[in-house]
Formats: sequence, C-alpha cells, structure tokens
Amino acid sequence: MYLLLNIDVADLDRGVRFYEAALGLRYSRSLFDGGAAEMLGAGCRLYLIERAEPDPAPAGAAHPWSRHWTPIHPDFVVQDIATATARAVTAGALQETPIRPFEWGQLVTLSAPFGNGFCLIEFVGEPYEVPATPERNGPPAR
Repeated sequence: MYLLLNIDVADLDRGVRFYEAALGLRYSRSLFDGGAAEMLGAGCRLYLIERAEPDPAPAGAAHPWSRHWTPIHPDFVVQDIATATARAVTAGALQETPIRPFEWGQLVTLSAPFGNGFCLIEFVGEPYEVPATPERNGPPAR
C-alpha cells in the first residue's frame, strides 16, 4: 500500500506554480487531458486536480474557494521552518499561526491560495518523538 494525495485547485497552472515555489515540489506530468498535474518531491505523488467550481459537500452545500476546514491535511516536514515558511508566504500562502515550539520540534499552519490548509513541521529527531532528558529516560508511565 502507498499514499497518493489529491488537492483540488481552481486554476491548475497557478496551482503548479504555487506548489513548486512554496514547497519545492516538481511538476512531473499532466493527466486527464490536462485537467490534473502530478507533482513529485514530498515522499508521495501529489496530484493537483483543476475544478472550476469546488465539489459540493456531502450535505449539498458547495465549498467556496476561500479558506475552509478539512480534517485531513498534508504536513510537509522541512529542515528549516523559518526559511520554508518565508518561501511559502512569498509564493502566496497565508500564514495562519506563528511558528510554534513543541518538545518534538516546531510547527506552523498555512493555507494555499485555494483555501487548502497545510502545515510545515521541523522535527528535532524522529516525528513527534520527545528527546530524552535525564528526567525522561525511564519507561513511559502507564
């Protein structure tokens, strides 16, 4: 099994330019008679799918192209969160939170010009692993 990530965009050319400039993804190929683009470079294949109008929500209400919430969103792991955030914002992303520190690293939330939310994360070690300290080298409490 492997993961493919599909992201709806209102304008495919603009979407390709944004994801190249903001996250360093690279265009691979066009699909579906030019209605989609495969992007590589994030550890999985990411497909931008052009939709003139957003698909309706299950209840029948249309999702606007303005910022909207979805419980599933991509997290892009970066080496330098400040540089990656500046790059994304320069490319057109909206930074929604400050860069926040956690024991396991740093995180910032942003949204693409099409309203899709995503996070940039810089880990200290393994994903979400809290580095060991003298107080924390025993087994986890149960």
